[in-house]
Amino acid sequence: MPLSRYLKIYPEPDHPGSVLLYSTKKGSVARVSKTLLAAARSGSLAVPDRAALRRLELWVDDPAAEREAMTSLVDLTNSRSCIFSATVVLTLACNLACPYCFEDHFRGDHAMSEETARLLVAYIKQEQIDRGRDVELRFYGGEPLMAVSRLKEIAGPLRDAAVATGTKFSCSLVTNATLLTRPVVKELLPFGLSSAQITLDGPAGTHNRQRPFVSGLGSFDTIVANLRSVYDLITIKPGGNYTRDNYHEFPAMLDDLLEAGIDPARLGPVQFAPIHPKSGGHTQHGSACGFGSEPWLIEANLFLREESIRRGFSVEKPRMGVCMIELTNNLVVGFDGSLYKCPPLMGWPEFAIGTLADGVSDYRHSHNLDAWKNDECLECAYLPLCFGGCRFFNKLNTGSIDGVDCRRDMLDACLETIVRQDLKRGHQ
Repeated sequence: MPLSRYLKIYPEPDHPGSVLLYSTKKGSVARVSKTLLAAARSGSLAVPDRAALRRLELWVDDPAAEREAMTSLVDLTNSRSCIFSATVVLTLACNLACPYCFEDHFRGDHAMSEETARLLVAYIKQEQIDRGRDVELRFYGGEPLMAVSRLKEIAGPLRDAAVATGTKFSCSLVTNATLLTRPVVKELLPFGLSSAQITLDGPAGTHNRQRPFVSGLGSFDTIVANLRSVYDLITIKPGGNYTRDNYHEFPAMLDDLLEAGIDPARLGPVQFAPIHPKSGGHTQHGSACGFGSEPWLIEANLFLREESIRRGFSVEKPRMGVCMIELTNNLVVGFDGSLYKCPPLMGWPEFAIGTLADGVSDYRHSHNLDAWKNDECLECAYLPLCFGGCRFFNKLNTGSIDGVDCRRDMLDACLETIVRQDLKRGHQ
């Protein structure tokens, strides 16, 4: 009856004779004596200690059963899922001219038509709500608030259908926040709006260079003013996209929010990400899925996380996470009704998995599902945090979606620090 294979053991220099046990599966942490660790390894643990470690999923009774449970986890999750989540692209129009824009090479005056919106509503009603699933939509662009009327044409009927069937409907925004005014948010609250993910690329000077209006004027002051006016109505999840040259400037942006009177305790987690090459081969905004193992990226991630915590902002914690490509009830709906499994893959039409009119095709082979079901991954302590990594990032790095995007080097370099950051904050 050994320790879990999905476990990391870290030294405790400030507590001689002790170590930290961290479950990558549960996110639990325990400080134990080296004597207890030795007893666990030899199978001579006292019954109470064994029970305590079992509750934290640091100890397993049957290693083979643990591995089998991990192997079948995604299939089990899909079979039990009662929530349908979709990212819906309302328009590719945008009022900003970000030089690294993800959609730059296919941007233009493209917007979801009334007919496509009706198809989307019909699809979600018939395939999801009528089957008893709750629905969570994330409206995306371009800038989705340039298509508010279309948003309401979709959210309104789905909200009503959910009420009629006793299910739940909610929606969120991925927005540049320049149009996220208090009147707009109040207008959308009855349509299920609950949160918005916004972008601030550093303090004013840095942000305004990276995210100017189409006119060339800076957008920083407009966004901060809007954030201050609406964060009591919905959950705001701030983020930003940094480069190797400017990530040290980003804490000043957090200071700007504090000086504007914004209470960080009322915001969602801050999530900064690096700028990577663009979808379709051209430069795209960063993605938390796409962190690499380059030393500067690890340094930037840990630095920004620490500076956020130090100022009272919440941050994402390591947690078990499966790529949305693996989840049956997660979709991306293009403005034209095309269906994808991940927003960045919209840059490659060959990765479309169907349309609203024709339905979803079999994408198991084309999207390399279950790539992580191999001995190396299943025996890796980091599997619960990785599950084969990011398909999109794998394509950027290798030119192919096949194989796994192994995160071992990156997690070896940063996970211990992240665990200690969270422990320190928990003790403050």
